Amino acid sequence: MKRNRFSEEQIIGILKEHQAGLGAKELCRKHGVSDATFYRWRSRYGGMEAPDARRLKALEAENAKLKKMLAEQMLDVATLKDMLGMGAGERHAFE
Repeated sequence: MKRNRFSEEQIIGILKEHQAGLGAKELCRKHGVSDATFYRWRSRYGGMEAPDARRLKALEAENAKLKKMLAEQMLDVATLKDMLGMGAGERHAFE
């Protein structure tokens, strides 16, 4: 996975510079990022403070962990049903 060059706090600082009146093109040139990156940051982090960004990151990590746990549980249930020899027609009795 690609490592980000800027932390969430730095990104929010750059966006605050934009809100203070600097142009997007100037900021992109100053910090060495593309226009697309700047606008993606603005759509994701616009209006956030640093603690909000940390909380968002924590929630996204927790969400990914929960999705993985759910997928593993669903796989376990399907495996157990197959081991018990239940065909497709018999599964609906337990669902």
